[in-house]
Amino acid sequence: MNSMFKRAAAISAITVSLFSCSKSFLDKPALDSTTLDNYYNTAAEVRGLTSTLYGLPWSGYENRAMDAIGDVMAGNEYTGGGDDPPFINFSFASTSVRIADAWKVFYKIGGWTSEYMNALELKKAKGGDASFLDPAIAECHFFKGTVYFYIARIWGDAPIVNNPGGTILSGNFNIPRYIKKDVLQFALNELRMAEAGLPESDIPGRVTKYAAKGMMAKIYLYRKDYDSAKSKALEVINSGKYDLMTDYGGMFNSSANNNNKEALFSIQHQLTGNPWGSGNQKNPDRGPANLQTAEASMWELYTPSRDMIAAYESGDIRRKGSMMEHGWSKPEWKPKNGNAVYNAFMANGYKYDTLQAVGDGGQKNSVRANIAKYVVGPGSAYGGETVLGMNTGINTMMLRYADVLLIYAEAVLGTNASTSDAAALSAFNKVRQRAMLAPKTSITLDDIMHERRVEFAFEGDYWFDIQRQGFAKAKQIIEAQNRGTADFPNYVTFTENYMHLPIPAGEVLQDPELAKPAIPYY
Repeated sequence: MNSMFKRAAAISAITVSLFSCSKSFLDKPALDSTTLDNYYNTAAEVRGLTSTLYGLPWSGYENRAMDAIGDVMAGNEYTGGGDDPPFINFSFASTSVRIADAWKVFYKIGGWTSEYMNALELKKAKGGDASFLDPAIAECHFFKGTVYFYIARIWGDAPIVNNPGGTILSGNFNIPRYIKKDVLQFALNELRMAEAGLPESDIPGRVTKYAAKGMMAKIYLYRKDYDSAKSKALEVINSGKYDLMTDYGGMFNSSANNNNKEALFSIQHQLTGNPWGSGNQKNPDRGPANLQTAEASMWELYTPSRDMIAAYESGDIRRKGSMMEHGWSKPEWKPKNGNAVYNAFMANGYKYDTLQAVGDGGQKNSVRANIAKYVVGPGSAYGGETVLGMNTGINTMMLRYADVLLIYAEAVLGTNASTSDAAALSAFNKVRQRAMLAPKTSITLDDIMHERRVEFAFEGDYWFDIQRQGFAKAKQIIEAQNRGTADFPNYVTFTENYMHLPIPAGEVLQDPELAKPAIPYY
């Protein structure tokens, strides 16, 4: 993480205190007049405030809910435990821990951004310097627009809380649901304001107007506004500020590649000394059991599904960058434990081997594979980078340049059965060529959706690609997937009521309006 982020975050620890109301979508920070008088007088102080939006608040979604919703439900991941298997079989209920965690995260960030913007506008009215207050307000618009995009995709009809402080003061906590179309429009309006106010460039990790353009392109594509999606994606492409990382796997196995040239927006992580950051906890949730050391925990809660394993074309290097299978190795990782046979087996580097005896270095789970993305290894004492138990310092990329390229290709395709448009093919094939696959001379929607699935596997996005194709196509895709293990295949029935997740039961209990039909916001 950039040192400027660290200094800014240290300031924010002094100036921001938090409290929660009875409803999670009314979370807001306490920013009183004393705070406004004494702080936010410099760019560093203001950036310290907005730096709180990049890390810790995302934890409840990023850690597990993102896997359950984006990849387990989509058929990309297999999982055990007690909270996640219902997402395999579409048997989850409104009492789901994962659903509640995601809801709390998005409405918390939405509430914080609303109050941050109110505070910064008040600071301007008190004579504050607009040169650094306005970009910070735009940063808040970016996060607010982004989380409402997630809210619309996950829940469909949902509350919009644009002024949680005012709602609390009014005493009227009966917030209705608004129709999905309007929630998406609200998200888009926020991102337009972000685009207008954010700078062209900033220190690595901070969002810019091109991050806003990229997220807008994603919303336009979701709404099937192909001309607007094409236009915004092209603005990002033509900026020349982004490119694909040559090393696909390297983006996901080393924090040295944080905030790389492909990342438009990432959740920022670090391990120590920064209250706005948090450790990335995907290492233990995904790492294989035979990689555990005294420094790094591993319990492989999420593994690739058998259907995902079968999805890769022959020769696609993204397979090795995304999954560990028999023969996968990492010579620089040299895990050790108290077993002499194990230590001898790993002496020349980590090996993923399903034939060696489990306990002596072998690894043989129910799907015969593990996820490689965001697994950074066994720890610094064993040839990797620093790991503190569950925590690593690698960022989680939420919007990559590869996404922008594929958005552009799909937007050019639009409603056509296929396209041979040169610019669309150039964008599409750039992604394929990095994967060491032959370029295509014509593409269909199925081609693009396949490319998106293998490009963004285990990044929490495939469910939304399935969902946005409509119920009939979603049913066709899901019911064709093997969602079981290597020994016990499993095929499920998909019904339309699972196209969106239910609002958490606890929220409906506190606010009966949420159980009523959605109404227009605009």
